[in-house]
Amino acid sequence: MSWQDIKEILSFVLFTYGDSAITVSQVLQVPLLLLLAWFIVTRIGKLIRRAMLARKVAPDAVHLFSRIYLILAIAIIVVTSLEILNIPLKAFAFVSGAIAIGVGFGAQNIINNFISGWILMWERPIRIGDFLEIGETKGVVESINTRSTLIRRNDGVHMLVPNSHLLENTVTNWTLIDNIARSTVRVGVAYGADVERVADIIKQTLDEHEEILTAPTPIAIFEDFGDNALIFDGIFWVCANTEADIRRIRSDIRFRIYKLFNEAGIVIAFPQRDLHLDGELKITKAAPRVSEDEQGRQT
Repeated sequence: MSWQDIKEILSFVLFTYGDSAITVSQVLQVPLLLLLAWFIVTRIGKLIRRAMLARKVAPDAVHLFSRIYLILAIAIIVVTSLEILNIPLKAFAFVSGAIAIGVGFGAQNIINNFISGWILMWERPIRIGDFLEIGETKGVVESINTRSTLIRRNDGVHMLVPNSHLLENTVTNWTLIDNIARSTVRVGVAYGADVERVADIIKQTLDEHEEILTAPTPIAIFEDFGDNALIFDGIFWVCANTEADIRRIRSDIRFRIYKLFNEAGIVIAFPQRDLHLDGELKITKAAPRVSEDEQGRQT
């Protein structure tokens, strides 16, 4: 097969659209262009992402830039492919209108989540690394995608939350402004204990812990006269990114309080009840039980 035959095959017109003729050469160019362009786009995207992370740019800002870059790159590739095929953009005006109507009726939730995802990435009320509380669920945001947000719960399970759910419902963002959070350790001591000594030990424990902030100052409060105990609260502030950090600090405080209470002879209360009886109480000894064999011998 000569070069002239190859040129004739490549210039063969497959179909025409309006005044534009689509040849075999143009059809073959498009997939090659798409593969090459996608390779270049992904490579450049990775390089830009690494450069931004090396400059310590916020992860959510890097994620937003990556999304915008990818969408612009895809738009440019599509327009370039149409130019190669000599297909004007106005040719898709009617088709795009029909698709828009169909999508509007059949994919409202998808569009809602898509728009919500862009709002989350642009306004940044929720960022990658934030610790969220959604209803009874708590976890750390790992990624914000166009349709849903990936959250890693405290038990290690990953959960996908629709973006519209994050905008339409109440979400507690523990780290929206900073990582400072308040926590409380409650302990009950037996009635008759030296309450001032108890408060001093709790305050000492809070002051000794290295991860508890000195401002605001941790305090020990005599909270209440309980049914079975005198209730004390130790209130403190810490820098924590997850609930696991706060639980670990509370555990350290409880261990230390228990040790200091034992050294001071302070009893940690437990539920108990006092029973008061009115009138006279008699305790009688029951007659011994006679077996059937003994009854037979007696008769």
